[in-house]
Amino acid sequence: MQHKLSVLIITKNEEEHLKELLNSIDFANEIVVVDSYSTDATVKVAESFGARVLFREFDYHAAQKNWGLKQLKNDWVLIIDADERVPENLKKEIITILNKQVIKEKAFWLKRVNYLMGKKVKYSGWQNDKVIRLFHKSYCKYNNKLVHEEIETTEEIGTLKHKLLHFTYKNFTLYFAKFQKYSTQKAKLKAKKYKTITLFHLLVKPGFKFFQRFILKLGFLDGIIGVVIASMAAFHDFLVYLKIWRINNGENLE
Repeated sequence: MQHKLSVLIITKNEEEHLKELLNSIDFANEIVVVDSYSTDATVKVAESFGARVLFREFDYHAAQKNWGLKQLKNDWVLIIDADERVPENLKKEIITILNKQVIKEKAFWLKRVNYLMGKKVKYSGWQNDKVIRLFHKSYCKYNNKLVHEEIETTEEIGTLKHKLLHFTYKNFTLYFAKFQKYSTQKAKLKAKKYKTITLFHLLVKPGFKFFQRFILKLGFLDGIIGVVIASMAAFHDFLVYLKIWRINNGENLE
């Protein structure tokens, strides 16, 4: 490739996913894993594929990724999560881009095909899911959001044709733990804005979220998994406002 590629992966106990991911990024010139002191075989698996493993205590995703970007040898970066895969057609498209002598875009959107609980999600508000993951690190960095961090750049952004595969579920215990963590982080961010929580926040807004995902976003076409996604989205909103109410009443949420 004209432009060498570094792949950055953020991990914590990702032994189950990591081998398949690493097999899918064998075209990278450098693979760096920033690990938050995993207690399973994550580090062993990563090193067996030739990845360079660095350790950093996890605070939040944006900080972890921005720190990781500074450790990379190459300008062009693919950031990928352990539960994602790069299929062959996407791999070839990335190689074609990096083989150009001059790349006018400095970042690229990657669309994702999402799987939840073993089922492909076609609707439910996930049909237009896309993330900036391939970029030139001199022109891009993550914003400082605690949750749902995004790449910031003033340069031209392209969109890749082929899609990243995202297997967003390992087991219910871990899925719900992540769900709890994100709802707590969001509640802390929004607590200053919402000084009074009413039945409107606890009943109407979650109810509308279910209606939005299941009806307006065509979740009913996803069948059972559509019910799951709409219900969990509604429950997430309920939990956020419930936690805001508790924060405003002096409770310390960890």
